[in-house]
Amino acid sequence: MYAIMTVTGADNTGIIASVSTALAELNVNIVDVSQTLMSGYFTMILRVEFDDEALSIPQIQKRMEAVEKETHQVIRIQAESLFTAINEI
Repeated sequence: MYAIMTVTGADNTGIIASVSTALAELNVNIVDVSQTLMSGYFTMILRVEFDDEALSIPQIQKRMEAVEKETHQVIRIQAESLFTAINEI
């Protein structure tokens, strides 16, 4: 299954490392990524792939809650199909 993850907040050290480490621990593959710094704000959008028979989006979001606290970011993940449908309106 493919999903889109967004990471936003004030820039600080270790954000990409924390996010990618947590995803690797869950066996979630980063397929594509775009990251930008704008006036001290960090933004990252990731397209990820995972086995939806072994893992769910709520399980990934739950794991990302610890990363949010550690990095002071807001992290959201949703199915790519939902992301696409919302952005086509």
